[in-house]
Amino acid sequence: MKNRKVKTLKKLKNLGKRIITDIQNKKIPKIKVPSRSTSNIIYDDNKRHYVLGDKYGVRSLGNVKQLRKIGQMLYVANFCKELIKKGKTATLREMYYVSEGWDVDFNDQQESNNISEDLEIVLGVTREDLGLLPEEDGASVYGKLTVREGDIEIDAMKAGKSGYTIPPTVDEIEFVDHDVERVIAVETMGMYHRLVQEKAHKKFDCLIVGLKGQAARATRRFLKRLNEELKLPVYICNDGDPWGFHIAMVIISGSAKLAHVNHELATPNAKFLGVTATDIINYDLPTDPLEEVDIIRLKELLRDPRYKDEFWRREIKKMLKIKKKAEQQSFSKYGLEYVVDTYLPEKLEELEG
Repeated sequence: MKNRKVKTLKKLKNLGKRIITDIQNKKIPKIKVPSRSTSNIIYDDNKRHYVLGDKYGVRSLGNVKQLRKIGQMLYVANFCKELIKKGKTATLREMYYVSEGWDVDFNDQQESNNISEDLEIVLGVTREDLGLLPEEDGASVYGKLTVREGDIEIDAMKAGKSGYTIPPTVDEIEFVDHDVERVIAVETMGMYHRLVQEKAHKKFDCLIVGLKGQAARATRRFLKRLNEELKLPVYICNDGDPWGFHIAMVIISGSAKLAHVNHELATPNAKFLGVTATDIINYDLPTDPLEEVDIIRLKELLRDPRYKDEFWRREIKKMLKIKKKAEQQSFSKYGLEYVVDTYLPEKLEELEG
């Protein structure tokens, strides 16, 4: 992580130097900003995630309409440079309030968030590298994993009943030791606690990760690092509905919105271990009828290039046919232990066999 910070600091300084050099040479400073429009977001079949294309815009100090945005970006860049030099971080919310004292401020936080994303793209770094952190809580991790944060070693088995909490500065974590063979990430904290209570970490030699719904960027980066650095297969256990499918796919293939950093976040080899339409039928699960919004969303997924694999197409079409959806907790119909004693062993055997 230290090396990443050094590189980021250098890029920030170079951005400032380019502006100053242009002014000294009596040139109009310009900044190239890769386009984040939908037409420039492309699904890369080889990388198996969304990437940005080669379209870009140019912001020029010679254009009166662009002066404000350039000023905002340079203020954010300078703010981030100081954060890194001091070894500090700030939340996006904090930066927004700090900007109230700048000569160029923001209309609202969304505008400041957008500028920070622009800076990510221009420099080819992540906002975490810039020292900017989100407000959301980190996901929980339980199992035989020891990490180091600074001078402190933390055992995810001994970090309390809820396990180890992934920090926003996930690249500062050093993996010290582990004794697991796989990672099982679950959508809901209810299921996370169920797996912890039923000692799934022992039964499956796994780390259990509670996603808390849509996985935060730090969680996705953590899963990617576990997969790439520790060579651990990642399984995602979500609800059997279009929203659960989407949460899993964002982990697997990234999101269109974050096409510029999906190479840091996506885990293309992760596999879906969640509830499928086939499971609803085979396990005779309690269900809810699909609502109109669910049907519309499922049809959208069929047009999404991330779901072109035959497995996904089959399960989405089957769900549309049976017009039913089910939650992970629906297995409780057969008892609280059923998920760990029966369902997960059968699914893992299917995926790993």
